[in-house]
Amino acid sequence: MASTREGEEKLTDITFSSEIKAELVDSMASDLRVVQAARVSTAGERANDKTELTERDKGLIKYLLRERHMSPTEHNYFTFFVKAPIFVMRELMRHRIASYNEESGRYRELKPEFYRPGNDRKLVQIGKPGHYEFIDGTQKQHAMTEDAYLHACGMAYDTYQDMLQSGIAREVARGVLPVTLFSSCYVTINARSLMNVISLRRNVPESTYPSYPQREIEFVAEDMEKAFAEKMPITHAAFVEFGRVAL
Repeated sequence: MASTREGEEKLTDITFSSEIKAELVDSMASDLRVVQAARVSTAGERANDKTELTERDKGLIKYLLRERHMSPTEHNYFTFFVKAPIFVMRELMRHRIASYNEESGRYRELKPEFYRPGNDRKLVQIGKPGHYEFIDGTQKQHAMTEDAYLHACGMAYDTYQDMLQSGIAREVARGVLPVTLFSSCYVTINARSLMNVISLRRNVPESTYPSYPQREIEFVAEDMEKAFAEKMPITHAAFVEFGRVAL
């Protein structure tokens, strides 16, 4: 894809995508582990003998989440591979309750892969901060957005390449690249912290405390919640039933 506007010299082909993902790569997660952790206080080592959930155990999980006794949910973990633009990574890493390892522009040449909003992305913000919503953009606004991303990202990456080819260090040259550049990282997080991320980064009507995340980070939270629901269905159901609150 051409990286410059008409009449300007094209130096580098760049690619765009609107796909943001969080892929589950490993986990040690189950509703049973929540029950074992909760019952050790009264059963001691016998809590580890349990191998399957009873209706009473399911009731215990509901009780724990209803009453916000969340520590038993910390004895599970999920590891995700996240691919997202840098501005989404920075929002994700504000959750200082997970472990992160991100690719580094100091040690590798960064690829010309950039995020650009898809045609279904609402472009126009109306209202004041805290009381606003997004609405669809016009065809003209979508065309302007596409052209602006193409031009800005292309020019920035061409400059980056020029700097590298002149012998400037990667860690210096990367500074000219925009935050729409794709990055990737591993994220490892326990179930309690994961519920916190999902609670804040998804806009869901039944939430006790509504949240209004940027749509791009909501893509990450949606993928993470799918994995959570698959691995810990009873805990996830209780999380949803009691208002998607995480403490």
